[in-house]
Amino acid sequence: MADTATLRTEPLASAVRKATRHLMPMLVILYFVAFLDRTNVGFAEAALQTDRGISAGAFALGAGIFFIGYAIFEIPSNLALKRFGARWWLARIAITWGLVAAAFAFTTNDTMFIILRFLLGVTEAGLFPGVIMFLAEWFPNKVRVRMFAIFYLAQPFSQMLGAPLSGGLISFGDQYTPWAGWQVMFFSEGMLAVIAGVAAIFLLIDTPQKAKWLNDDEKRALIDVMAREDAVRQEDGPTGIWRAMANWKVWYFTVIYFCLQIAVYGTTFYLPQQVAGLLGQDVGWQVGLVTAIPWLVGLFACYYFGNKADTVRRRRNWGATFYVLTGAFIVGSAWAGATDQPLLGILFITVAVASFLSVGPITWSFPTAFLTGTAAAAGIGLINSLGNLGGFVAPLMRTAFNEAMPTESGAWGVVSLGVFAFLAAAMMLGTRFFRAKADDLLDDAPAQTPAH
Repeated sequence: MADTATLRTEPLASAVRKATRHLMPMLVILYFVAFLDRTNVGFAEAALQTDRGISAGAFALGAGIFFIGYAIFEIPSNLALKRFGARWWLARIAITWGLVAAAFAFTTNDTMFIILRFLLGVTEAGLFPGVIMFLAEWFPNKVRVRMFAIFYLAQPFSQMLGAPLSGGLISFGDQYTPWAGWQVMFFSEGMLAVIAGVAAIFLLIDTPQKAKWLNDDEKRALIDVMAREDAVRQEDGPTGIWRAMANWKVWYFTVIYFCLQIAVYGTTFYLPQQVAGLLGQDVGWQVGLVTAIPWLVGLFACYYFGNKADTVRRRRNWGATFYVLTGAFIVGSAWAGATDQPLLGILFITVAVASFLSVGPITWSFPTAFLTGTAAAAGIGLINSLGNLGGFVAPLMRTAFNEAMPTESGAWGVVSLGVFAFLAAAMMLGTRFFRAKADDLLDDAPAQTPAH
């Protein structure tokens, strides 16, 4: 059993520190650019409608259809990563999605916009679950949520820095180039992904055995503890692709993740427009700065709680709490918008963003505790691909509610995004009835009984 005492041996602790230092910055950069490229469309919505005649319906479909391509190719991409290694496959993903992202600068009509959004999902498929699987093979369960949280920091970094970056590129392009500002934004941010993909070839390492920056003792300590955890996962979880895809726990966490993604992408896609509405201004530099505030707070919350969530009880109870807070404060932001209270609206959005950022790493700790090998590739791919369909449903659902119950602030569309988080909270509490040998890996001490 990999207990806390084992995890505190110096060679293993040193190996974890070195792996964190060498691997995590590149992974954060990849997800930073990915999240930027999949969500910057929110900054171009009004301009695309004005310059290219992109309709509101086409924008909603295009925003969501990304996740259809993403879902279709997620599991095949994850299996390919398992075969070819994270280094080359993650680099391939970044380079190809960067080229597609840059092509948005040349969008001319509804059809082209929708096709490019679909292709963006196809080319990016496998990045997120591939990294989750990669981290589960590199880091012991005790510290895994911390690594997931560091990886998740790319989201708030992307929006905290990306919001003023996108707004600034639009303003710069409009004022100082012969192209439209939204064209400059799409092309520049797409090229960032290409550069990040090339860098990944040189900075990522597939396995501890190949890491030249680990000495023999560190390699042995890390390989041994991961082998022991892998043996527990093989005993506790499904084996093979098809058994993983039929496993009820995999589907259980797929539903939880689906609920989370409705809140995440329903908020993220429209956050610039919602902030602009609260402030009574057009999307630009100032709106970009205010939009960065929730992500700045979320950055600290995500890392703090990810660092502390090192027991089953904490992961379950904190996870349920954060889902409740996500739903409650999304609904609260709708009320603030409807009653014309911009400061309160920004505060509510900030708490909602901090909550869903904090709960993401905690949620992923559960399936990675019982999935390994090709079962992990298939199971994690399934959870992420079908769960991410929440990103497809969210903008369409929000638009449908606003059309069915129109208000000046679009409050009912926002409310619809928060409801599913309460279901996720109940399901997270339901994990107390799970009986998993992998829970032993999270004991605070060898003599303790696992918290269920």
